[in-house]
This record gives sequence, structure tokens and C-alpha cells, in this order.
Amino acid sequence: MKPLGIGILSFAHGHVNAYAHQIKTYPDAKLVIAWDDNAGRGKAQADAFGIPFSPRIEDVLNRDDVDCVIVASETNKHADLCIEAAKAKKPILLQKPMALTLADCDRIIEAVDKAGIWFSMAYQMRCDPQNQKMKQLIDQGAIGRVGILRRRHCIGVLFSNDFINGPSKWHIDPVANKGMFMDDACHATDFIYWFLGRPVSVMAEIDNVLTTAAPDDTGVAIYRFAGGEMAVLLNSSVVHAGENTTEIYGDKGVIVQNHGDGPSCALKPPHPIGVKLYQSERPDLGWQDLGMPIPAGHGDRIHGVARPFVDALKSGTPMVSARDGRVSVEMCLAAYDSAESGRRVQFA
Repeated sequence: MKPLGIGILSFAHGHVNAYAHQIKTYPDAKLVIAWDDNAGRGKAQADAFGIPFSPRIEDVLNRDDVDCVIVASETNKHADLCIEAAKAKKPILLQKPMALTLADCDRIIEAVDKAGIWFSMAYQMRCDPQNQKMKQLIDQGAIGRVGILRRRHCIGVLFSNDFINGPSKWHIDPVANKGMFMDDACHATDFIYWFLGRPVSVMAEIDNVLTTAAPDDTGVAIYRFAGGEMAVLLNSSVVHAGENTTEIYGDKGVIVQNHGDGPSCALKPPHPIGVKLYQSERPDLGWQDLGMPIPAGHGDRIHGVARPFVDALKSGTPMVSARDGRVSVEMCLAAYDSAESGRRVQFA
């Protein structure tokens, strides 16, 4: 079978470069062409990957050898680009978050449904073997009924002048991206939704605590679920180092993940256990090391999206559906609403 042809719509979000590097090594997929509304950025990256660049989006969408497009633009442009791709009947891999408003999420869903095309969000946390193992343990009842899940999902980019003043500075533009909680906590909201389902309410604080470069640098949200479960999300863009990333407490055991985000992967692990399990019915075993390797760096997790993406596209099954993508946006926006209003926000 001929390799799947991949077109790129914008290099604004750096993660697309990681996917492209991996795709270039695959026998069953190839990069075909790129477009970007920033011609300088687009041509430079297209040249780096050895593919043609066009300033005309129709040159990508009208090509018969483009079997899917990766949309990696600034977040506020996602909906319009996805609608254009859907009109051309091109399957879509969309960078996170899905959009900045639920109305734009709904526009994407409507366009995808109308076109009947494959669509997936590019959430690397669902492609991570550690996270997949924890999800499997919960589904198997290894720790019984879950009561509390805590996820720390942090980065340190707002301590970087290159991030604030360089090509990535659109991430801190409130028009292009709303805020850093929206930009990065959407990973954790999708993670929580994947593990526990859609919440019923949230209370949150989101603000600048150490910097003023972006609309916000830190947020804490407490989600409640229909079964009574709680999920605590800590997201910050001003963290230099970390270790303990995920804790899941059940009535029959506990799961702990270490070195699961950017800061905690940036340093040589002081403890070699990636994921460990304690079961109350097997106390003699103490902490069970599940033998899950720790990535050399968080970038490995981002690179890890490419192979599942190609496999999912070939099978016709999305990694994360458009409706799932909407939920993670809904969870972030509700947290902003709670932080701004000082009240608990209920999900409709």
C-alpha cells in the first residue's frame, strides 16, 4: 500500500515538528506539503523537512495525495482551519486545545460530522505507556473504587526569555491562546476526563503567582464527579523541577506516577520508579514497581504521538474524538469561570 500523505497546516505549535521528525522515518506515511499563514515560518520549517511550502492553503487541501492534515496553528485559528479542511474532505489531527470557546468546538464538530471524516485530537498523554498502564489498572479494579485523583501537570516556560519573546510568544497572547492554564492544563483535563469521565462541578483559582508575562501562570482546580470522586489539578508554567506527578487513591489501593511531566523529566530521576502500585489486599508486597520506563525527556512523550496517530488514521479510529476534545475545553473554561467568579461552577 502507498504511504499515507500528510499535509501540515501551520507550524505555529512546536509539537508538529516532533510529529514531522517521526513521520519522516516511517515507511507507511510521508510528509507531502505544508502551508502557513506566516510564510517565513512555514517555508523555513518545510525546507527543514524537505517538503514543498505554499502560501495558498488550497494547494494543500486540493492535493489528491494528501490523506490527512495536521492543524497546528495558533489556537484561535483552529476552528476556521478545521472547517476548511473538512470542506475538502481531509481527515484532521488537531493540536490542543481544540478551541478557545465551546462555540468554536461545536463548529468543528458540526463540520467534521457533516463531512464524515476522521478527526482526532493530538493529546500525547493518551499515547504515554505509563498513563495507559494506570488507566488499565483502574479499569481492572486494581485499586478498587477511586476516591481521589491528583494530577500535577507543569512546565517552566515562563522562566524562559526565548519562550516569552521568541516565535512561541503567541502562547501568551490572550487573543491567540487565552492563557497558560488554557494552553497546558487542557492536557490534564483530558487526562482526568479519560480516567474518571465528565465532571459535574469545579472550583478553581487561576492567576499569576510568580510572573506577569502571560495572562496567568498557575491554576488549581478541584473537580467533582457524579460518583462522588474528586480530582485535583495543579497546572503551572513556573515550575523548575518536580517528581511526583500523579496520585490515584482507591478503597483498595494507591497508584503513584513519578516523572510524568516536563519539570520532572528534565532532571535525572532521583528515584527509578516510574509507576508504582500499593494494594491493601497484598500489603506484604508493599510498593510494587510496575517496571514502566521513565522517558529520557518530556519531548519523548510528544514524539510518541506520531506512531499512534498514523495507526489510528489507518484503522479509522480516532485517538481522541472531537466530542472528547470539547470536554477538555469545557473543563478549562469552567475553571476560569470559577476563578473569576469565586464560586463553584456546575456543568450543564
